[in-house]
Amino acid sequence: MDYAIKTLSQLRPILLGFRKSAGLTQAAVAELLGITQQSYAQLEANPASASVERLFKVMRLLNVELRMSQASSAPGSGPAQTDTSKLQRQIPAARKVKPPSAPNRADRAPKASSSKQPLGAITTKKKRENW
Repeated sequence: MDYAIKTLSQLRPILLGFRKSAGLTQAAVAELLGITQQSYAQLEANPASASVERLFKVMRLLNVELRMSQASSAPGSGPAQTDTSKLQRQIPAARKVKPPSAPNRADRAPKASSSKQPLGAITTKKKRENW
């Protein structure tokens, strides 16, 4: 069955429906993608914030394909006719501009190092999943 998606808010219920119709849990999809269940839950909760690449990986896994088509419109409400003579104006050639010269290193003020930490400070890096 085809579903027309016209707003980003429609992605969530459609992805959820395809996952459930495939008989998969979030944990199962996450395992197949090689990520944590929490990461997949975040994607499914807000797919509009996910990259297109990640959405395609999920769609491929769920055996869902993306089709794009021009939306049909009512008769007579097609795109307005445009005067193409205005669109075909010549754009003047770009002028080459010499960038301003950079000051010598000696002229630059030393940068304060904000990466130094007091002895004994513990730093933790959040693990980032690369998928």
